[in-house]
Amino acid sequence: MRFQLIRHGQTPSNVAGQLDTAYPGAGLTPLGHRQARALPQVFAEGQLQSIYASRLNRTQLTARPLSESSGQRLQVIDGLEEISAGTLEMLADEPSHHAYATCLYTWMHGDWEQKMPGGPSGYDFIERYSKALETIARAQDYSGTAAVFSHGAAIRVFSAWATKMAPADASELFIENTGGALLELGIGGKWSLDRWDPKPLGGDFVRDVLTEDVTGGEDGAS
Repeated sequence: MRFQLIRHGQTPSNVAGQLDTAYPGAGLTPLGHRQARALPQVFAEGQLQSIYASRLNRTQLTARPLSESSGQRLQVIDGLEEISAGTLEMLADEPSHHAYATCLYTWMHGDWEQKMPGGPSGYDFIERYSKALETIARAQDYSGTAAVFSHGAAIRVFSAWATKMAPADASELFIENTGGALLELGIGGKWSLDRWDPKPLGGDFVRDVLTEDVTGGEDGAS
């Protein structure tokens, strides 16, 4: 089955460069709402079997227009949240960005035991994110596609781990708000990356090319 992972729309914390990873998290900016409203046009009628979002406000707000237009009920489950920033939570300075990014890159280079300052190890993150996707998979037809609204760093790190991506390639991943990754889970539990969409799925007219993007990774920070 396929998982269309979608990063949430832009938030005030994104604009401020804050490492906002805790519950309930920020809402969306006006641009973030426009990004969310642009998503329904991306998917053909009947293309999605289900729609899921993390517990954080921003993913649910981003998913709502697609849920309403498709008639698919939005389901909220644990485990899809952003990678916790630990003691770096809500910080916006360059050293904090660097510390967060360094931990992510350490994981993607194979050291999954490394812990985020005051936060989880890579193994901790992979375990809880995998369980969330397994829960979704058990509720789907094998041929179905689930839209899963999640978070920038989480999508980048899980995609790299699941597909055994080369560290150099994983380090180059970035994803803007409402960008996405189409992952396929095959027979035997093997993951493949069918498509990586770093820009907003709804089109360039809802891009923000000026804001430094912390968890999306575009600037190399995280």
